[in-house]
Amino acid sequence: MTLFEPTWDQARETAAKLGSFIGVELLPLQKVSGRVLANDAKSLVALPTYETSAMDGYAVAGKGPWKLIGEVKAGAPHQDVLPDGQALGIATGAVIPQGAFGILRWENAKVENEIVYGETELRKDFRPAGQEAKLNEVIIKKGRKLTAGMVGLLAAAGYDQVEVAIRPKVALLILGDEIQLSGLPKDGLVRDSLGPQLPIWFEKLGCEVISVEYVSDDLNLTIAAIENALKGADILATTGGTADGPRDFLHAAISKLNGEVLVDKVAVRPGHPQLLAEVAGKALIGLPGNPQSAVVSMMTLAQPLIDAMLGKSQRELPLISSDDQFDAQPGFTRLVLGQLNNGKFSAGEFLGSAMLRSLAHADGFAICTNPPTTLRWLGLPL
Repeated sequence: MTLFEPTWDQARETAAKLGSFIGVELLPLQKVSGRVLANDAKSLVALPTYETSAMDGYAVAGKGPWKLIGEVKAGAPHQDVLPDGQALGIATGAVIPQGAFGILRWENAKVENEIVYGETELRKDFRPAGQEAKLNEVIIKKGRKLTAGMVGLLAAAGYDQVEVAIRPKVALLILGDEIQLSGLPKDGLVRDSLGPQLPIWFEKLGCEVISVEYVSDDLNLTIAAIENALKGADILATTGGTADGPRDFLHAAISKLNGEVLVDKVAVRPGHPQLLAEVAGKALIGLPGNPQSAVVSMMTLAQPLIDAMLGKSQRELPLISSDDQFDAQPGFTRLVLGQLNNGKFSAGEFLGSAMLRSLAHADGFAICTNPPTTLRWLGLPL
């Protein structure tokens, strides 16, 4: 059943329901940065694994002063119990010897003739085993996009490889006769800005972009391009051709291919003439041809669809505030590009659907409805 001009939230819910989890693949840690973790990662060891020193200094036993009998290096634990009245030099991260009372920091110690003087406290600068994570404690939840820091944490927790969600494969079709691919635009042509940027956006959303093709405004060419693109893709995203003009062929092409339009236009500005369809069992997202409209439409339909295919939970959109005043067409949602600082939203200056300057400097957009209720926020995948 086609939803004609649903609300913005209804369109997103429909897109999320269309997506289904693709599966997982096992990869070494060196290749998982930016990928989505498929399962909760539990620490395979306690972190730290041993009781270690938090500072460089001396491990001392009993009351001072102490006789210096050697040192403990990181990675080379002292094997014997440290007797009262004795001290060992110790490096940060080295295993604390049995019998130690506390750590006397280098800067607080005085050493004369192999005798260490100073004051410390019971278990001072001890870093207990399991202080950061206990054995089998969840350290990263599934659905998180792995950062460099997370990869380091996984390595410290004993992992050599982890299961990550398989990335959806995306094919892009840029539709239209008015597009100029390089150089300065002339003769009424428009320099292509979507072909260079959309693959980056989709990759940041967690996809693998397998092709970008340019197609003239022709029904037969559009049908052939869609059929070919869907052979290897999980998602087909198109730009342009979503409205009802004489050179807009996307609806007709979907019909000829026995596809089903699930969302036809959305009650939102910018991005009203966007669509979501299913063709040959694959998702087709029709983005408007204007750049700002195309990107906010991508976040409207593609983002929840992709999250579902990656096994991620649907996003909670936090409430924000703003000193700017916004209005939306009655019954419509307005998406306003801008920046968020400490929960306070500032709108961009250039907000026309064909404009790029505000998009270039935005980190997301405010979601405003009419009648007005609350202002919400959806960040861009930067």
